[in-house]
Amino acid sequence: MATTVTLEKCGRNHGYKGLDNSSFCPDSQCCIVGGPDCIDSVIDMESVCKRVTASGLGVAVSVSKDAGRYLCDFTYYTSLYLSHGRSAFVHVPPLGKPYSGEDLGRALQAIVREMLELLDQAEEKIHCQQHFH
Repeated sequence: MATTVTLEKCGRNHGYKGLDNSSFCPDSQCCIVGGPDCIDSVIDMESVCKRVTASGLGVAVSVSKDAGRYLCDFTYYTSLYLSHGRSAFVHVPPLGKPYSGEDLGRALQAIVREMLELLDQAEEKIHCQQHFH
């Protein structure tokens, strides 16, 4: 269970052995047969974490490389695969443990703003590079 707001850096394809709440587990024990072992988000989660932390919201933000081989990781990997890395997954602690809904809402707004800002900057670089070729 998350104790900080946790930005997931990547999703993993293999190692799904536990049953979900509907008693389902893929026979292949992976998300996408033939897919890469790991897919990183195109969003620089380390930068997002640093920028949100520096903003002084009072909510701890961290980065993880392992969402756990269960529904979260399965969903994230599948989303990353289908979007070619243009996806994000954020684990949030339960309300009141230790943050209020208002605190978490402010933190999530800041995280989304930073992600969009980084994506805008990346798009500008791509357009500038294409313009010079």
